[in-house]
Amino acid sequence: MTAKTKLTGVVLAAAAALTMSTAGALAYDGTNCKAPGNCWEPKPGYPEKVEGSKYDPKHDPKELAKQSNSITEMEERNAKRTAHFKETGEWVYDVSKLD
Repeated sequence: MTAKTKLTGVVLAAAAALTMSTAGALAYDGTNCKAPGNCWEPKPGYPEKVEGSKYDPKHDPKELAKQSNSITEMEERNAKRTAHFKETGEWVYDVSKLD
């Protein structure tokens, strides 16, 4: 394979990639946007109010609270680590070793 053939292949591949990347941008003309950047529209049949419909995920409050609880616990552990570090100058990752 010659250098000219390789160069032609690279140019064709670049042109194909450029064509594919711009095709998506040209496909939507934005005529249904409520405001610039606000172009979401529900599919036909999607309810105005999700709560109580078949699209309602019905999340369990206990499940939703798990993340906030774990973040609170993490912040408490980090506060213990930081206090120990300020006192001793030694960083201990395992909080059980601090007690």
